[in-house]
Amino acid sequence: MAPPQTDVHAGHEVTSTVTERDLDGVFIASDLMVLGTLPVLLRAGSGVPSDVAVAGFDDNSAATACDPPLTTVRQPVEKMAAETARLLRKQIGEPGGPSPCVLFQPALVRRQSA
Repeated sequence: MAPPQTDVHAGHEVTSTVTERDLDGVFIASDLMVLGTLPVLLRAGSGVPSDVAVAGFDDNSAATACDPPLTTVRQPVEKMAAETARLLRKQIGEPGGPSPCVLFQPALVRRQSA
């Protein structure tokens, strides 16, 4: 069995497969993956954001650790956790009840990478 890939490694691997394409921008599934993406783009001679815009997802500490700081999509994690706990308590009190669909509004956090 192969060892699990880290997000950084996965970002490196995925970006390595597309650097020969003429990219205007990339959206990476997590901010941590971007830590693997940026070095690949730079080695390929692509400036960020001058040649390729980069955006991530999560708005965790990796977003501000990147150079340039990462444009990303912020999830309302605290609201999501509170709603999950509320629904779990309700489900425990009323087993078999309907499971509602709850949508949360993400926010675009603009920084220098896009």
